[in-house]
Amino acid sequence: MADVSWYFTSFTFFLEFSEETGFSFTVCLITLAGRNEGIMNKIPLETSDGESVIRFRDCFSVRYIQSAALLCRLGYEIELVQGNTEEPSPDSLLRHEVFILNSLLSSAAFLECTINELYADAADDACSFGDEKKEVLLRTIREKWNNRKNFDRAPLISRYQKILGIAKKSLFDETSPVFSDIRHLVEIRNYLMHYKREWVTVHNGEEAWNSDETLAGKFEKLLKNKFPENPFARNNQPFFPDKLMGHGCAEWAVLTSLAFTDEFFNKLEVPAPYDGLKNELGTR
Repeated sequence: MADVSWYFTSFTFFLEFSEETGFSFTVCLITLAGRNEGIMNKIPLETSDGESVIRFRDCFSVRYIQSAALLCRLGYEIELVQGNTEEPSPDSLLRHEVFILNSLLSSAAFLECTINELYADAADDACSFGDEKKEVLLRTIREKWNNRKNFDRAPLISRYQKILGIAKKSLFDETSPVFSDIRHLVEIRNYLMHYKREWVTVHNGEEAWNSDETLAGKFEKLLKNKFPENPFARNNQPFFPDKLMGHGCAEWAVLTSLAFTDEFFNKLEVPAPYDGLKNELGTR
């Protein structure tokens, strides 16, 4: 059996075939992340008959950041069009909330998938860059962190830091604005995904919290002046989630996530899986 592999932006493709078997022309579709067309491309491949095995490694990190950017743009369009009307329709408000909320969650999912996919490729020796130095780097990651359960249990940001440490690269400065923003984004994601209701008191259009401090109050302290607020939120609504959930927040999440992963891959000196797609990741 021979094993041939190609590394694409969206996944690694393996073709195993028997040299003893003649080829019949079976068409297989390989999905690639879009380039200039802005869509998912498919190309046909001729494969051998019954003896052939085709294996795929998908890349959901790319799908998530594309989704986050697209939903962010859709939310922006609603703010742009409906912002000039006195009273946006209930349907417009609902679509805006759906786009912004899911853009935010997709940005956080992108961060999770990016580090998980890199570790999986290193652990499975499945990532080929055509550069021996970079392949040695991934083998080092596999050898130094070979406990998958330990990896899965590590906090998200800690996974990025540990991979950099294993690769003997400089770690993220935990006092930097980007690192702090990523921490806040993960906290918001955790709050939304594991939501527990709490009382939030609003007086005269300003949110108030007690000595125990609500999570909503914490997010207001951290993020109130970081990006434009949701233009559809009323004055008597709390900052979190109502005033936070606008295009400004979704855009902040997309750009912060990309800035963080850009720096990560630059430190590792390996290409990011979304490098060829950046023209598709606009937020407006």
